[in-house]
Amino acid sequence: MNGVWQVIFWIAIAATALLFIPALRAMGESRKAAAALAAGDIVEARIQTAAARENGWVTFGWGAFALIALGFAVFVMMNDVAVGKTFFYLPLMQQKWWLVTKQFFLTNIFIFVVAEVLVLVWGLVVALARLMPGKAGQPIRALAILYCDIFRGLPAVVTLYLIGFGIPTSGLPEMIMPHIVGWFVDLSSMTVAEQRSLTRIPVIWWCILALTLTYGAYVAEVYRSGIESIHWSQVSAARSLGLSYMQTMRYVVVPQAVRRIIAPLLNDFIGLQKDTALVQVVGVIDAFNQSRIIAANAFNLSAVTVVAILFVIITIPQARFVDKMIERDNARMRAGG
Repeated sequence: MNGVWQVIFWIAIAATALLFIPALRAMGESRKAAAALAAGDIVEARIQTAAARENGWVTFGWGAFALIALGFAVFVMMNDVAVGKTFFYLPLMQQKWWLVTKQFFLTNIFIFVVAEVLVLVWGLVVALARLMPGKAGQPIRALAILYCDIFRGLPAVVTLYLIGFGIPTSGLPEMIMPHIVGWFVDLSSMTVAEQRSLTRIPVIWWCILALTLTYGAYVAEVYRSGIESIHWSQVSAARSLGLSYMQTMRYVVVPQAVRRIIAPLLNDFIGLQKDTALVQVVGVIDAFNQSRIIAANAFNLSAVTVVAILFVIITIPQARFVDKMIERDNARMRAGG
């Protein structure tokens, strides 16, 4: 194992030596600039000086990158590679990779996808409620503002704990669910244990509810900012054509607003995806909880590193997609579109 890390370390050192290439180019261009200046060729001297400066900054940038990378490599190899074995023990990572990955997709990704759909709908409802016009809409606006203030102020882990443990403990599901299930299934012939098993709501759905309420408050504010960015003249024109307030929102304002807030929405969904790891606080066996169990049995944190890698692998493409969306929007705005 030590031999593998040493090979990686020496490869990193060899790659760092490539920094001499732009450095040597900068030195050569500096000499050309000096020669051109001595010959009285000001234009050539400025061209070579600019090229030398560019290669100098390239060397500096990649040098900083290499310094950080080598610092990380030294950190991993400290204490006779004890740090590397603690976080990156390859045999354990290879052995437990599939177990953690399966739990990641079955639990974390499932919670993320379902909660994302619910958050999109619920956030729009709250945003429209907060923008209700007139005195008649004042109580609805007050409720929407109160909801956003409360759930944006509460940490997601606290909301998960309160809903995941509080609602099942209160007995409300046992009071309501038998009546709902009874519309579709005959419960009279079942024992009490069978009825409870059939009407019990899995904890994972309370986690989805908690994350929906938490991120619904954030997404509602994103929707509201997009709606308020639409010029008031479009609302006036739609109302003058006989459209109601809700019709104006549906056909005129919201479609334009959504185009402007796609990037911020995706940023919120990246945060939602990461917060699915918090469901372990209520006992759900997600990828993080599974890795903790493995770490406790193996006295090694490499399984937790696998979870970190999975989250990064899922998050990076989304982050790059957000960057592309922002670039496209900026290009459209510069073009006057």
